[in-house]
Amino acid sequence: MILSIPFPNIDPVAIELGPIAIRWYALAYVASLVLGWRHMRSLAAKRDSTVALRDVDDFVVWATLGVVLGGRLGYVLFYRPGHYLANPEDILAVWRGGMSFHGGLVGTAVAILLFARARRIPVLKLSDLTACAVPIGLFLGRVANFVNGELFGRPADVPWAIIFPQGGAEPRHPSQLYEAGLEGLALFAVLFVLERRSRGAARPGFLTGAFLFGYGVFRLIGELFREPDAHLGFLAAGATMGQLLSIPLILAGVLLVILRRP
Repeated sequence: MILSIPFPNIDPVAIELGPIAIRWYALAYVASLVLGWRHMRSLAAKRDSTVALRDVDDFVVWATLGVVLGGRLGYVLFYRPGHYLANPEDILAVWRGGMSFHGGLVGTAVAILLFARARRIPVLKLSDLTACAVPIGLFLGRVANFVNGELFGRPADVPWAIIFPQGGAEPRHPSQLYEAGLEGLALFAVLFVLERRSRGAARPGFLTGAFLFGYGVFRLIGELFREPDAHLGFLAAGATMGQLLSIPLILAGVLLVILRRP
């Protein structure tokens, strides 16, 4: 007999005030931005940085737009282009779900470039600060995925397998929690240690490269346990879309780490 754990069935709505329903996923976004902003301020205050605290404060708005617009556009282009081409009115229906981290990453990169140019601050210094804060959002976002019972794992026979309401009767890997641990906690810890050890030694861009490499590797691992999107399935060589999109990040990360290492 295969052991399994019942899904905790947490209400995806955290707060309900009359007709207004605030979901855990929305709270995860807000908490990610607030905690990420505070972490960036802490690093900017400690590092010999040309990024002023007021720049960090103002950049939060730009980063928010980059994450939301990039994340949504990335999902539309990478995951369901056919559907949105036939139903363009659904592109703005973000309340139905559908965000891509890789798209959000591109959107954030554009925001960094535009903001750094407008404020005349080094692009790579701003990107290093941002990279150190991103794992906070990744952790909270994956936990929110688990609460929603979405993006669950592949069928499993491990003792901690969970039967997800939307995943049928088969016990599955809680891959959202695996990714929260890898992309969130582990990546944050790696960048925290690297930032402490390389302060004043590494050239701007080193931490950005470490983030890109670390995220790409952890996402490749996490995708081994995650059920691929039903409308995409497995792609080239049995890879998932998430894995294919992570390969360029790994290559870019390796290049930056080599070029900007202490």
